[in-house]
Amino acid sequence: MANGRKNYLYRGISDELSALMRTGWADTERTDLQPTEQAPYAARRRAALSARFPGERLVVPSGGLKIRSNDAHYPFRPYTGYVHLTGDQARDGALVLEPRPDGGHDAHCYQLPRDSRDSDEFWTGYTAELWMGRRRTLAESEQVLGMECRDIRTIAEDLAKSTDTPTRIVRGIDPSLEEVLATDEERDDAFEEAVSGLRLIKDEWETGELRRAVDATVRGFTDVVRELSQAIATSERWIEGTFFRRARVEGNTVGYGSICAAGEHATIMHWQDNDGPVRPGELLLLDAGVETHTLYTADVTRTLPISGTFTPLQREIYDAVYEAQEAGMAAVKPGAHFRDFHEAAQRSLAARLVEWGFLEGPAERVYELDLQRRFTMAGTGHMLGLDVHDCAQARNEDYIDGVLEAGMCLTVEPGLYFQPDDLTVPEEWRGIGVRIEDDVLVTADGNENLSAGLPRSADEVEAWMREFAG
Repeated sequence: MANGRKNYLYRGISDELSALMRTGWADTERTDLQPTEQAPYAARRRAALSARFPGERLVVPSGGLKIRSNDAHYPFRPYTGYVHLTGDQARDGALVLEPRPDGGHDAHCYQLPRDSRDSDEFWTGYTAELWMGRRRTLAESEQVLGMECRDIRTIAEDLAKSTDTPTRIVRGIDPSLEEVLATDEERDDAFEEAVSGLRLIKDEWETGELRRAVDATVRGFTDVVRELSQAIATSERWIEGTFFRRARVEGNTVGYGSICAAGEHATIMHWQDNDGPVRPGELLLLDAGVETHTLYTADVTRTLPISGTFTPLQREIYDAVYEAQEAGMAAVKPGAHFRDFHEAAQRSLAARLVEWGFLEGPAERVYELDLQRRFTMAGTGHMLGLDVHDCAQARNEDYIDGVLEAGMCLTVEPGLYFQPDDLTVPEEWRGIGVRIEDDVLVTADGNENLSAGLPRSADEVEAWMREFAG
């Protein structure tokens, strides 16, 4: 077995080839780099985290490559908390906050440095630099990130120098680091809650990134409407590819797997096969978001009549969801409970389901027993940011049971889903799914719909489709 691999075409590395590969390389060290826009904001976030855990060492790994098959890897995405606290996206790294006697911390970003040209490592494997692309030197990373950077290969030795320092680590990201550290799981869980909760309120830089993500997403939805005729001629895959193109041109990629659900697929909450037909007369539920180069994502849904015009029944269902979203968005304001917008939207839908005769009233009884969930299924929204479901590990008291504050960003996304095999509704209702989702920023005096660039009401949607789809 040559080079540690089976079925390898080359028999080995001759001394002459090794010598050839080690010579003739230009010095590409960059000394003209500037800190990223995010660097000062990341420093403030680290300071806030430091204040929560005086006297303790804090370790936040970035994570590593995951194998897709054999020696092919999934595209790498670093742990969200690491990105938030460093502004860095490198693999196989870690942020270490080392406690000082004054109660503060010194921040060190451990990274995998460039491969040395003095050995064969830089060109002999799929994860080597010559295969994967140039990495920054540690000195370059210090310029970009605005903090001291160290070689990740020394982290175990460095941490071992002070074994009596109480330490916390975010678990489940880098098992090799967890093996080095003797930490308490319960304390580590509390640390992860703090790292996640730190993202609940977005700073001005983050808000700007979310605006960029949403604006690119609006253009992606418009692309889809322009190309609906080609989707009709092919399948939902055309829609997926159309939006993905916009995400890759203007951002990093999509923020999550796009849901391009036509016809009865719209009743499947997380439909991502995207291989079904796109038929005039039916609805298209498109749930998609562009992720920026800094990894902030939008999360928007529109339900569109593929023919350009809602049928009377489709419009009736759409209007019910629109009214529920209006009620939910009106409840988003500082000082309101996080659950308020969900409850407002769900009460609206419960009343409409009773009115239609699908659930036995009164509507308050239906809501108290959550009977509307047969047709509404999901919650009405979630926090949004670096993750599409951001801050998911934050404390319940700060998130789901908490109070909204200016700077929080969340989705408001009520829906109605009548399953194709649901015998409790008339046949003509079956297979219809409608969701409307917008990204809403809590402001000092209310809220701002960041995705207001996309039409929401039925009349606006039809006019928009006439303009762009013809």
